[in-house]
Amino acid sequence: MNGFWITVLAAFHLMTMIECSGVFELKILGLENPLGRDSTGECCSSDGSDVPPGSPCPTPCPARLRACLKHYQAQVDTTSPCTFGDFVTPVLGSNSLKLAPSGHLISFPFDFTWPGTFSLIVEAWHDTNGTSRLSGNKRLITRLTSQRWLDVGSEWTPGASDGALRFEYRVTCEPHYYGPGCATLCRPRDDNFGHYTCSETGARICTEGWTGDYCSQPKCLPGCDSQHGHCNSPNECSCYSGWKGPLCDECERYPGCLHGSCKKPWDCLCDEGWGGLFCNQDLNYCTNHRPCRHGGTCFNTGQGSYTCACPPGYTGNDCEVKIDGCSHTPCLNGAKCVDEGRGGYQCDCSVGWQGTHCEISAVTCGDFPCQNSGICEDTQTGYKCTCMPGFAGHDCSDEVDLCQCQNGATCTPEGTCVCLSGYTGNRCETNIDDCAHSPCLNGATCIDGVNTFKCQCVPGYVGQLCQDEVDYCIAKPCANGGTCSKHVNDYKCVCKPGFTGKDCSVDVDECAPAPCKNGGRCTDRVNGFICTCPSGFNGPTCSDEPGRPSNSSKHVLLRRRDDSALSAQHLVIIVTVSVSVPLIAIIATVLVRRLKQRRALERRKADDEARRQNEQNSVSSAVIGGKRIDSAAHMIKNTWSTSTSTVGSGAQLGKKIVDDHVQVTSSSTEAASTWDPVYVAALQRTRSQKQLNTDVSRQQQQRSSSKDLLNGGGGYGPSESSIPPLPSKRMSVLSLDSTGHPPSIPYNSSCSDMSSSGKQRRSSALDMMKSAPQPVYFIGGDPHHHPHQRP
Repeated sequence: MNGFWITVLAAFHLMTMIECSGVFELKILGLENPLGRDSTGECCSSDGSDVPPGSPCPTPCPARLRACLKHYQAQVDTTSPCTFGDFVTPVLGSNSLKLAPSGHLISFPFDFTWPGTFSLIVEAWHDTNGTSRLSGNKRLITRLTSQRWLDVGSEWTPGASDGALRFEYRVTCEPHYYGPGCATLCRPRDDNFGHYTCSETGARICTEGWTGDYCSQPKCLPGCDSQHGHCNSPNECSCYSGWKGPLCDECERYPGCLHGSCKKPWDCLCDEGWGGLFCNQDLNYCTNHRPCRHGGTCFNTGQGSYTCACPPGYTGNDCEVKIDGCSHTPCLNGAKCVDEGRGGYQCDCSVGWQGTHCEISAVTCGDFPCQNSGICEDTQTGYKCTCMPGFAGHDCSDEVDLCQCQNGATCTPEGTCVCLSGYTGNRCETNIDDCAHSPCLNGATCIDGVNTFKCQCVPGYVGQLCQDEVDYCIAKPCANGGTCSKHVNDYKCVCKPGFTGKDCSVDVDECAPAPCKNGGRCTDRVNGFICTCPSGFNGPTCSDEPGRPSNSSKHVLLRRRDDSALSAQHLVIIVTVSVSVPLIAIIATVLVRRLKQRRALERRKADDEARRQNEQNSVSSAVIGGKRIDSAAHMIKNTWSTSTSTVGSGAQLGKKIVDDHVQVTSSSTEAASTWDPVYVAALQRTRSQKQLNTDVSRQQQQRSSSKDLLNGGGGYGPSESSIPPLPSKRMSVLSLDSTGHPPSIPYNSSCSDMSSSGKQRRSSALDMMKSAPQPVYFIGGDPHHHPHQRP
């Protein structure tokens, strides 16, 4: 990709520098016009009209040359435009011109590929005009046309000649242009766009150490691995990550690998006797350290541990403690140990054995000790038996397995081995490579085991097969509200404004660029700063003076942390509250209105009930008889208690009260003789609180008026002291008619019978009051006084 852009830039650079690729050169050698005449044979000047033909004209004929170069035409048209160029010389001389050998050179540069063919027109004109163009009074002296093929070259080619005009021409390429048509550009360079020179044909020749189409690619150090290394300059070898060495052919071990090697980058293949993730666990401690002393035998127990099997006479972890006497049983092969004190001992060998510890057999091959056709051989320590197949032991007396199976395999009667899982081979001696199918992923190293394998992951991956990428964002490493993004074996924190660092734990010091002016003291804040200004200055950066207009657009405002970002949970809460609060307000408004309407309805019902009761009381209190009773007036007590509901019980209660507490005297014998029973109409009502309050006020007014009438009467009733007191109850005192009987009202009528329409009740009451004498009555009055008639 880099080579492509280098090519494009180089081409653009060269295009901007192109002026022309070649030049057509015309060299005028001479012009023959000794008579000074034009192409028609006449003298060039007007004073030669009398000169006979063939004679020189008296006045010289100045001449200018014109050359026209155009594309190839089979028949040259002298009137058509000059496609390749048109050039007019100044006046070169008069009559004949002698310009050889250098001649007068006319050049036609071109910036295209030379086509090889052309048409040329060369003319000589008599014209005294000093400009670069011919004037209108010009006169043609001679003209020569030519069309032909011309290759690029440095040699001059003679042009066709008619005897009067001689010239030659050639086509050459400009510097850095090559080829048959001057179309090949090659400009030597040694910069970032290339390192080359040019051949005679225009081919690029790379300088030493560079290669490529434009010689922009360096040649690396010979032997440098092209897959694991690269170079920016010739004879260089820079290694990619995971490789090292002069030629980048050595892999990098896993960091921290102590006793291991690698076959690919970041391997840690443990050396023999070492194990662990970093090959730092010594698995062959005995071989590497030889800890057992005094000839003790060392046994590796794994992970850097070992045990020592000490020889007779020694003990301890490393066989460093010497044992005295026979305590360590030094005698072998059934010999008897005799303790000689101070650690000394002597072995009393049994028959057939000899030596210090009875370790040497006294039997020789002459005694034929080898059994089962074993071959006997005498040695310094006794004899040695070479057993036949199928037998083993010191005397070849033990039968052995002919299969010789290894690694716990089972031998069949046919002599074959049945291997355990994970092993193969005739004797099950080969451990099957479980890593052959490369089960480990993501560049992990497979460690083979017995019928199993283990994957050693590269940094950034975990799992049994190293299939899971480590997500460092789970640990939430980003502080101060930073956002964590996962990367391979790494993480990246996008910090909130005001914080920086790998884990956004570094507070950005906004006071570092010294924003406070005029000696102001800067105090750093999270994502902002505060300026404490000295006396005489103010503003966010202490740049304003009191009384001087300040440019607020120049103030560096204190930046605040952007806390306006709302999470999805915040948005849900805001929407829920925004909907629920108006809804609750609407429901509460409806409930309050309904409650007010209910209370108003109950109030109207109570008012109607009170009004109805008041009307009934008015009717009950009216005078319904036709005569006035002056002395023997009967009292009808109207009790408003709720103790009974029938007329009979109310009448009995009223009669009892009258009999016990009211003594009635009558001045009229007729009234006493004509009416004996006392009719008491009990009007029991359940009164509302509003009606009771109304009756209380009315009762007080009537009581006061009744007392005035009673006290001012002329002895129509008993004295106040003679009347016993009555219980404090509300009652209505009605006057009876002159016959001593109550008005014509049915006895079993109740108050509800009088609860007809208010209009009817009012009419009957008024009629009764008009027809009857006006009695004196009161409601809730004092029962000690009798009513009197009005005068």
